[in-house]
Amino acid sequence: MRHYLLAFLLTFSIGTQAQKTYPQDVFRSPLDIQLILAGTFGELRSNHFHSGIDIKTQQRQGLPIYAIENGTVTRIKISLWGYGKALYVAHPNGYTSVYGHLQKFSPEIEEYIRKVQYDKKSYEVEVFPDYGELKVEKGKIMAYTGNTGGSSGPHLHFEIRSSITEKPTNPLLYGLEVRDATNPTLLGLFGYPLSDDAQLNQSKEKIQLNFSKQADGSFLADKVNAIGTIGFGFNAFDRQDLAANKNGVYAVQQLVNGKVYTDYDFETFSFTETRYINTFIDYAHFGKYRQRIQKCFRTSGNNLSIYNTLQNDGKINIKNGLSYTIELLITDIEGNTTKVRIPIEGKHQETKINKETNKTNTYLIAKKPNSYDLGNAQVYFPANTFYEDFYMDLKKGTDTVTIHNNEVPAHRNFTITFDASKYPEEERKQLFIARLDSKMKPNYVSTYKRGTTFTTRTRNLGTYTLAKDSIVPEIRPKNFKEKQWLNNYRYLAVHISDDLSGVDTYSATLNGEWILMEYEPKTNTLTYNFDDIILDKKQCTLKVVVKDNVGNSSTFTSMFFRK
Repeated sequence: MRHYLLAFLLTFSIGTQAQKTYPQDVFRSPLDIQLILAGTFGELRSNHFHSGIDIKTQQRQGLPIYAIENGTVTRIKISLWGYGKALYVAHPNGYTSVYGHLQKFSPEIEEYIRKVQYDKKSYEVEVFPDYGELKVEKGKIMAYTGNTGGSSGPHLHFEIRSSITEKPTNPLLYGLEVRDATNPTLLGLFGYPLSDDAQLNQSKEKIQLNFSKQADGSFLADKVNAIGTIGFGFNAFDRQDLAANKNGVYAVQQLVNGKVYTDYDFETFSFTETRYINTFIDYAHFGKYRQRIQKCFRTSGNNLSIYNTLQNDGKINIKNGLSYTIELLITDIEGNTTKVRIPIEGKHQETKINKETNKTNTYLIAKKPNSYDLGNAQVYFPANTFYEDFYMDLKKGTDTVTIHNNEVPAHRNFTITFDASKYPEEERKQLFIARLDSKMKPNYVSTYKRGTTFTTRTRNLGTYTLAKDSIVPEIRPKNFKEKQWLNNYRYLAVHISDDLSGVDTYSATLNGEWILMEYEPKTNTLTYNFDDIILDKKQCTLKVVVKDNVGNSSTFTSMFFRK
């Protein structure tokens, strides 16, 4: 990778802006194991680009994490989702390193954050220690790897950001070594008619292109007959050595007859722009097939800064009687490149497949605010909720409202308001706004109640209804029994769950004193560490109270013995 920048500039210098130079051999690795990635920087995720690298931790938790350079802890955040337990460290050279999904911190940091949690009587906290209050030394342990937050398996999420702008940059540009000798893998190739007069192979709809591997390792697509303004997209992944994960690619160029039309890379981006990923991919295709096609052209609403070159927004004007060669160069950060050639013949042909437009009675103008009455519900879209104008499908059922489908992305939150006046006051307490999934199962969305008016703010289109939750949460012990002696136990574990609206709050006391119980939603487990409090009684009483999102409450009480 150390040679990537030079190789990239020499090989693909046409129209490419030089990258910034990042400090090399300054930061050490955060782990003392070979770095194998489960996720790369800029990888395409739901509604965002991945802002760091995910480092495999040998399918286990508790590996020591070392300070990559001298620094000071500037932020500690513990949350149920997202990064889970996360640590932010500022370094004197102007960079901040970030560590997510941690199991626990070093003793000094652990003591600091536990005091905050007990002071606030909350597991979820966020604090910003004074500069220099919690110093770390390069090469010393400051945390341990885990699986907290929105993690689907043990790993370390690692970022390097600018301390001034907060923009994350690709950590592999700082000298960290990850073995990768394999070219990215091309899965699919697609052509798009973009102008009213455009067509590809007699189709005004998107087409998938056939391609074959050549003797030199490149790919050649079947010849395309086209006319008008067209664009291309692809589906691909990169695989590092020693891992089977299908990770993201680093850089892409699109050349038309040797001239660079599109050039972008995942060197850096800002968090404020990351949601524009929904304009960068073919979102309608993703909604239908859960596959992300990267478009080599820019469409309306795309404000991403990742582009180095965009000639005509990456769109290609094909004229009758002329021939064109389109080249796609799909590259990983080590410079391994997959080359794709698409021969095009400019030719007028009879259209056999026309563009399908599902016209409805509602045509939404994206730049204007829009409000609609759906009977028992109202929906309001602020200006610029969507990236472009479209025909919106709105349906009102007896108890539901359907707001289009999952093939159109919303950039901003919109508001859905239900009238619950037909329900008795006592019943309204157990009602909430729910989004129905593909199996028509209700899923709780944050519901704000004001009298008979229920409101939610969301970015998700789909079918919504008022659902009722009258069942209290479940609480039961996991690793102990009533009146059991727990002398050699390190922790207590309690199972909590709710069948519909979900757990909202919980609290626990031991012999009447508040205790910290860590909540892991992925396993529905509350855990208390006996080291937190020195027990002065042999006979102990544990009390746990859990409330769901509509206020149904359960209380669990158990007695045990310990000395």
